[in-house]
Amino acid sequence: MQSDHDIIIVGGGMVGAALAARLGNAGYAIGLIERGAEPTPMSGDYDLRISSLNARSLAFVKLSGTELPQERCCPFRHIDVSNLDGTGHSVFSASDSGMDDFGLFIENRTLQHALWQRLQELPSVTCYTHCAPINTLIAGDKRVVELDNGKMLSARLVVGADGARSTLRQLAGIEVTSHNYHQRALIVNVETALPQQDVSWQYFTPTGPIAMLPLPGHRASLVWYDHDETTKAREALDDDALKAAIENAYPKRLGKLTRIVARASFPIKRQHARRYIGKRLALIGDAAHVVHPLAGQGLNIGLHDADTLAEMVIKGRDPGDHINLHRFECQRRVANQAMIAATDSFHHLFTGAKPLRQLGDLSLHLAERFPLAKRMMMQQANGLNPFKRG
Repeated sequence: MQSDHDIIIVGGGMVGAALAARLGNAGYAIGLIERGAEPTPMSGDYDLRISSLNARSLAFVKLSGTELPQERCCPFRHIDVSNLDGTGHSVFSASDSGMDDFGLFIENRTLQHALWQRLQELPSVTCYTHCAPINTLIAGDKRVVELDNGKMLSARLVVGADGARSTLRQLAGIEVTSHNYHQRALIVNVETALPQQDVSWQYFTPTGPIAMLPLPGHRASLVWYDHDETTKAREALDDDALKAAIENAYPKRLGKLTRIVARASFPIKRQHARRYIGKRLALIGDAAHVVHPLAGQGLNIGLHDADTLAEMVIKGRDPGDHINLHRFECQRRVANQAMIAATDSFHHLFTGAKPLRQLGDLSLHLAERFPLAKRMMMQQANGLNPFKRG
């Protein structure tokens, strides 16, 4: 049976499109299946959904030949973490970790559109929009995907990058474990009297962290974690009342808010697939794992999944070789489980009972007192090898 493609990727979001661009740039015949439409460019106000790209993620995107619009990107060089009452405080600077910056903040839609623009330039990539898989099966050394528009596609490897409610994962019979934190995050895009570039900061409170993600100019994305009903009540406030609530709860360094641009909220949950692979199948990104967003690493670890898988495909002879897929799963499960454990620990340390919060304060003090440990932590968070010299 002849393959329609070398690799089929289900899901054209940021992680799926990045993998398609990387492998397409390397000459592989890629079929990208996306339930929605091709993304449109962003203009005007910044989108609510903002993500950070760390050093490894940026390098991966660059290898695909994708150009990011710098006018909608905000590099940051400092991360400031503390308790709102000042009992624990630590500042991480890129220069202390041997880096020019920690990465950049970018709108999800801007990144996705830039990746799709690159896909249009790659003759080996075919995009199938407005369709989704309804069945998948093995046929010899190929996996076949049946789409809801009647098409049947085959490839030596099928990759699921179709999000937390992955259809491909369900069709492959892969179960997940999940945990509800009983928290909700309120995202508010604002304009401020003060410029917000260069630094991202997060303050821990007993009900959850509050954070500021910088955007270009006098703009910022604010993230406010709290209990479900409290967050929903804040989301329903009019602009003036929400502005007053933010200025009252956030530290003075935020400055006065000149405008509430947009707001939305979402529940905080954790999810992990029981396995990442099947016969000629692999899961990446949110299809494989969803972590607590307080560390801002969800997109990054998804792109690290894609990076690891791409390298194994490029170095191997058969994209769907089970030994390589097993190696991919072992590497990424260890790394992702470590991130899940770390974010879980931070959540419980800083929002738990008072003894746990005091232990969290101590951890921030210790991080500040040991520069080498800080350097290694930040290099690890950036997807870099902290033990590599030069």
